[in-house]
Amino acid sequence: MPATSFDAVVIGAGFAGLYMLHRLRGLGLTARLFETGEGVGGTWYWNRYPGARCDVESVEYSYSFSEELQQAWDWRERYPAQPDILRYAEHVADRFDLRRDIRFRTRVTRAAHDGAAARWRVETDRGDRVSARFLITAVGCLSEARVPGFPGAGSFAGESHHTGRWPHEEVDFTGKRVAVIGTGSSGIQIIPVLARRAAHVTVFQRTPNFTIPAWNRPMPPEHARWVKDNYADIRRTMRGSLFGIAAEFNPGSALEASEQERRAELETRWAHGGPGFLGAFSDIAVDARANEMVADFVREKIRKTVEDPRVAEMLSPRDHPIGTKRPCFDTDYYATFNRPDVTLVDVREAPIEEITPTGVRTSAASYEVDTIVYATGYDAITGPLLAIDITGTGGTTLRAKWAASPHTYLGLMTAGFPNLFTITGPGSPCVLSNMFVSIEQHVDWIAGCLSHLAETGATVIEAGRDAEDAWMRHVGEVAGQTLYPLADSWYLGANVPGKPRVFMPYAGGVGAYRDICDEIAAKGYEGFVLSA
Repeated sequence: MPATSFDAVVIGAGFAGLYMLHRLRGLGLTARLFETGEGVGGTWYWNRYPGARCDVESVEYSYSFSEELQQAWDWRERYPAQPDILRYAEHVADRFDLRRDIRFRTRVTRAAHDGAAARWRVETDRGDRVSARFLITAVGCLSEARVPGFPGAGSFAGESHHTGRWPHEEVDFTGKRVAVIGTGSSGIQIIPVLARRAAHVTVFQRTPNFTIPAWNRPMPPEHARWVKDNYADIRRTMRGSLFGIAAEFNPGSALEASEQERRAELETRWAHGGPGFLGAFSDIAVDARANEMVADFVREKIRKTVEDPRVAEMLSPRDHPIGTKRPCFDTDYYATFNRPDVTLVDVREAPIEEITPTGVRTSAASYEVDTIVYATGYDAITGPLLAIDITGTGGTTLRAKWAASPHTYLGLMTAGFPNLFTITGPGSPCVLSNMFVSIEQHVDWIAGCLSHLAETGATVIEAGRDAEDAWMRHVGEVAGQTLYPLADSWYLGANVPGKPRVFMPYAGGVGAYRDICDEIAAKGYEGFVLSA
């Protein structure tokens, strides 16, 4: 008979779940990890679309907990492609023998807290019924794919695919007319690749996004060696930074710099590419005038790259400050719209009315296509958690508690749900950071918390309601000091009709957040309620 009782159940075999499983074993705890997919990798298992690539540099988008691992692994490019990231996840799972405690092809459907037994009762779509003292969600922030409910979508006679649920077999676009709906990060990555493969690509854009060139390239061996020799310093910088990356951030103000100084700094950062561009000045995220100066620079680059002035203007964002939506980093995105076989359609001006058997119809025209690619993103941050029927004390469900807005303490726990930990949950830096930095910090904090419970004889820990309320007020206050709330972004749930408009991540930076978490732990987990 397979075991049905564990110290901990972990949901999700992405990088958070894998590391959590490793740490639980190190604590001598029994664990079962459930994973919907057939393999490890989380978002990188599902996102296999052409051009899929991480926008954090490969040497930084990796674990730091094992010196042997980071010295042994070699990255092939500056920014890792999906196959390489998945290969890395598989290597980690094998290196630390994690698969034996993972049940693949199994979706957790329900979890309910049994107060009398102080255990979580967990059910899956394959009939599993298990219990655990601790329930730890590692479901990721971008795993609940969202396909808009266009009328007639089911009638389309050709192939249609969502970037977040891409087929494992290759999709042949040769000679095909392809519609791409969406120009967020996934759309910006896939469109240039499809343009080189398909007969024609029609891009349906609702909102143009700022994107910075990545300038991806093969990893120079001498740089890889330097990184391995200096990993300790690099990791220290990442952990204490704003976004969890080692890019150099300029403490100077865009407003105080001369026009010549400002342009020189922006040109240097544009030439380097990647997320460090947004670190050009310290006031980009907090001062509208400084932000507009940087936005104007990028719009000027768009006009210089895109030959058709009308198309260049369509691609130029004017409804949100730069950096307040998910930053995008591209390879040849703007230049792709100079191709005669690429058409840009503004669906704000002419909204999509229906998907027909032969293509897409807007209020202004019909477009016949052979394949539709939905690059329409996710029900982010809360979506993956609320997809599970989670019930806490007194029969309260997480969906009911979070109906108006998500409430957590530190993004790690939510009052009324004892012994439930949410790795990179709402109210933590999560998507505003290099996920590896936030994942390791959360997993290590949880592991430290479990050790503290064992040492003190406590069996239950729960977020205090007053502490939770105070934390969420702080999260809102910090966001309010920035320009983030000015954008209709998925950070606020704006891409999902009916979803509460609340800025969900903590915008105070991963370094400051780490200090807060460490201080709370050092004070005996202040704000949490511990009981035997």
